[in-house]
Amino acid sequence: MKIIDKLMDRLEPLFAPGKKLSRLRPVYQAMDTFLRVPSIEPGRAPFGRDPMDVKRYMSLVIVALIPPFLASLYFFGWRILLMLLVSYVAGGTVEVLFAVIRKEDVNEGFLVTGFIFPLVLPPGLPLWVVAVGVVFGVVVGKEIFGGTGRNLFNPALVGRVFLGLGYPALMTGTWIEPVSGALGRLSYGLDVRGLDAVSSATPLVAGKGGDFVAPLDLFLGNVTGSAGETSALAIILGGIFLVAVGVANWRTVFSVLGSFVGLNALLRLASVEAVAPVTFNLLAGGLLFGAFFMATDPVSGPVTTTGKWAYGALIGMLTLLIRSFSGFVEGMMFAILFGNICAPLIDEVIIRNRMRRFAGEG
Repeated sequence: MKIIDKLMDRLEPLFAPGKKLSRLRPVYQAMDTFLRVPSIEPGRAPFGRDPMDVKRYMSLVIVALIPPFLASLYFFGWRILLMLLVSYVAGGTVEVLFAVIRKEDVNEGFLVTGFIFPLVLPPGLPLWVVAVGVVFGVVVGKEIFGGTGRNLFNPALVGRVFLGLGYPALMTGTWIEPVSGALGRLSYGLDVRGLDAVSSATPLVAGKGGDFVAPLDLFLGNVTGSAGETSALAIILGGIFLVAVGVANWRTVFSVLGSFVGLNALLRLASVEAVAPVTFNLLAGGLLFGAFFMATDPVSGPVTTTGKWAYGALIGMLTLLIRSFSGFVEGMMFAILFGNICAPLIDEVIIRNRMRRFAGEG
C-alpha cells in the first residue's frame, strides 16, 4: 500500500487544476478511489462511526456477487470472464467520458453495474453485443438522468431489455449447456462455437411446455440460462451476505419473494394451468437474482420503509403474471423496471398520507 500511496501522490500534481492533464482529473480520481480509500475527515460533528459510503456499498455488493460469478465460471467456462472484462471496459469508458465532459469525479457505481450486466446475459452471447448492451444501459439508463444517484432505472436492466428487444435471435440462441464434474467447463477454451450451444432449452422455456426441470438441478445450477442466474444456491449465499451486512433491505427481498410465492400458490390452488409449480417457479429464471441484487438497488427503489414492502410486492406479483400469461418466459426484468417507474409515486403516496395523519393529530 505504501508503494501505491507514493505513486498516487506523485501523480496527483499532474492532474491538478491548470495543468495539462487537468481535464483527465476524473480518471486519476477514479484510480485513486479504486486503489485506496481517500483520507477525507469531517470538519465538525456529528461524526459517523460506521458510514455506508458509496465505495463501501459497492465493494460489499461485488463481494456478494462472487458466488454467482464463480458458479457461472464453473458451469459455463472462462468466457464469462471475457464478458466481464468487455463489460467493464466498454461501460467504464462511457463513465469516464461523461465524467470528463461534466468535469466530475468518476463514481464507483459502475463497478456493480459492470459486474451484474454479464451475469444476466446468455453465456454464449457475442462479445460485441455485450459491449453494445452495457453502453446503452449506462447512457440511457443512467447518464441521461445525470449519473449515479440520479437514475430512475437500473442501468443493467435497461441494457438487458434493450438487447432482448433489439437482438432477440442472439438473446435466445446463445445458451450453453452447463458442464459439471471436477472442473466443469473450466477445462474448455474461451470459444463456445460448437460446444453444446442450444437455442431454447432454458428451464422456463421447457416449463411453458409442461416439462419441469428437477428442483435439485435448479438449486445447484446445472441448467441452461443466464450466466449468473442458474445456481440458486450461489445466489442465496451471496444474497444472505448482502442482507446481513445491511446493503440489501430485507423488506424488499422478503416482499418480492413472499408475494411471488403467495400468488403462485393461490393460482395453483385455483387450478390455473398456465401457472407452474411454486418450487419450480421460485428456483428457475432470474427471480432470486433479481430479488437480492437488482430490486434492492437503493437509487431506483423507494426510500420509505413501507414503500419497500409495496414495491417488492408489486415486483413479485407482476413477475408471476408476466411469466404465466404473456409471451415472455421471464418477467423479472420487466417487473423491476415497472417498479422503478412506480417507486417515486409509492414514496409520495406514503409520505403524503403520513403528513395528513400527523396534521390531523396536531
